[in-house]
Amino acid sequence: MELGIKAWARSRNLSCRVVVIVLLSSPLTKSFQAAMASFKEIVDRARAAFQSGRTRSVEFRKQQLLQLKKMYEENRQTFLDAVHSDLRKPKLEATLFETGFAEKDLDFLLTRVEDCLKPQEVAPVMPQDKCLIYKDPYGVVLVMGAWNYPLQLSLIPAAGAIAAGNAVIIKPSEVAPATAAAIAKLVPQYLDKECFHVVCGGVAETTELLKQRFDYIFYTGSTGVGKIVRDAANKFLTPTTLELGGKCPCYVDQTADLDIATRRILWGKLFNLGQTCIAPDYIMCPKAVEGEIVAKAKEILKEWYGDSLEKNPDLCRIVAERHVDRLAGYLNSGKVVVGGKYDKESKWVEPTILVDVKENSKVMQDEVFGPILPILNYEKYQDAINFIKKGEKPLAMYVFSKQQNVVDAFLSQVSSGGATINDTLHHAANPNLPFGGVGHSGMGAYHGDYTIDTFLHKKSVLIRNFDSAPEKMLSLRYPPYTDEKLKILSA
Repeated sequence: MELGIKAWARSRNLSCRVVVIVLLSSPLTKSFQAAMASFKEIVDRARAAFQSGRTRSVEFRKQQLLQLKKMYEENRQTFLDAVHSDLRKPKLEATLFETGFAEKDLDFLLTRVEDCLKPQEVAPVMPQDKCLIYKDPYGVVLVMGAWNYPLQLSLIPAAGAIAAGNAVIIKPSEVAPATAAAIAKLVPQYLDKECFHVVCGGVAETTELLKQRFDYIFYTGSTGVGKIVRDAANKFLTPTTLELGGKCPCYVDQTADLDIATRRILWGKLFNLGQTCIAPDYIMCPKAVEGEIVAKAKEILKEWYGDSLEKNPDLCRIVAERHVDRLAGYLNSGKVVVGGKYDKESKWVEPTILVDVKENSKVMQDEVFGPILPILNYEKYQDAINFIKKGEKPLAMYVFSKQQNVVDAFLSQVSSGGATINDTLHHAANPNLPFGGVGHSGMGAYHGDYTIDTFLHKKSVLIRNFDSAPEKMLSLRYPPYTDEKLKILSA
């Protein structure tokens, strides 16, 4: 676990921590030891509440979801201020993909929660039988949120777990301290205090939390930390959903409307200043298309943000200084043709496009997670497909083309968590589509009905009566075994 702590530390900004239920302190102090003991108490309280049956009724679930909705409505500005404090996130982006996204998800859950929980009848093998799929909540669920969308990535999975009838412990990201503090303060004011808890803290506290026994773990974050979470879950064979990331490719060919394509790619890349798990990570296109994309990008950036991008309120900020250092290290991976400026103190990295990028360059080794967009050149779409397939499976894939055979080739040959054709990000906004990764980009899916399904165990149930008619047929299974019985049963 020591190696796990170090890996976690590298993925977090340890200078920013919020500790509400636990105390921030040295592992050697009594307060830290008391905090560690409190984790078991919190989990035990949640488990006792679940085992009492109070989370199972549809009425209780609906009431708690309505309370969550009330919390959003009455504290919308508080949450908007919090995400602005953490990331300087513009109001439009914060509303669309934080408060508004979470509220719309709740509205969807409220319309579906009752139907999704009814036992599902399926066809029997024996006509006299009745076969059902019961949907049981797992029990005590741990939801671990991420800092880039610190509100919705913590509370949308939690809402699904509540809708499914579980007790929930929410661990918001300490790297977004203002949002974590808001969640920790407000959730107990609106939700049942025994069934639902918020735990805040840093690396050491989270490491101790993962030593507790949960019935399901839902984690959003980096692949490296996802492996740590999975290792911790393995101790108790706890099922997990891992919403991770990776390098999301964006292919553009000469048939695409390049003005529209460039706008849609830049919007997807610069939303949250590139700190989005499904942001286009790099572009693949023919050399001639590259020149047009670069020229149009310069025009569009000026149209959107003016001459002083750093002062424009419609652009987010990088979450931490160390991430500015990381992004600055990618600038030598190619020729800077757009942007390239950065300021560590203000946590600013300018929207940047790199060309003449090599496949093995530094910027192509890691998920960029920032406003730097490298371009690789391919004349044949199959070469681009082959390049993607050499790497880990991406969380999302984008293809801009009017050629259906090209689109079909990417969709049929490339395994990815999801895909949008001729736009970016939008497949993640439809609650009727499952959102999740595959391979190194994650496991499991959620959004809409799929969020509820994630936190339910499907229990197979067969109901058989004592009538004599079916028993005559069923008695053939009893010894002594004969060839005649085998012949009848095999027919």
